[in-house]
Amino acid sequence: MKKLVLLVLGFILGAVITYYFCPRPLQEEVAEQKIVKPKGLITIDEAKTLNNNWTKHREKAVDSAAAKQGRKKDTRSTSWDLDEIENYITYAKNQADSLGYDMTGVRVYLGVYGENQGQAKKNLSTMFIVPTGKKSKATASALNLSLRGNDDDIPVDPLNRGGGGQGGYNP
Repeated sequence: MKKLVLLVLGFILGAVITYYFCPRPLQEEVAEQKIVKPKGLITIDEAKTLNNNWTKHREKAVDSAAAKQGRKKDTRSTSWDLDEIENYITYAKNQADSLGYDMTGVRVYLGVYGENQGQAKKNLSTMFIVPTGKKSKATASALNLSLRGNDDDIPVDPLNRGGGGQGGYNP
């Protein structure tokens, strides 16, 4: 019985010592992230100017094309939930890596749904996101010389089906 008491006491003492002397990350360290200001930011006023220029130079033509399809206005923006964007970037990086690409960015394309998309989307505009990058050096051919300055589209399924908007930019 005496040995059992010493054994239990040894476990308790070992747990207490482990608790106090093993390193643990501090809450401040876990919560701290380095925030980097992205390149290419524009001011809200610049964004308003760009949007106003689109309205001035493109809205009539785009809405005229939509009117031929029986619509008053076409979509002029697309939005995705933050979780969807984060999930897509993680998915695209994984797929790009498995295809032998280094994903370095994304590209946004304009598109039109076409005749066979149902009445709600028939011939309306949309936007979709495509991952971009380069073939990994380990898998790239020595003869694959690209003169394009931008990265290439990576053959990964694009992200579409965001929420469409018809109003202009209004922060």
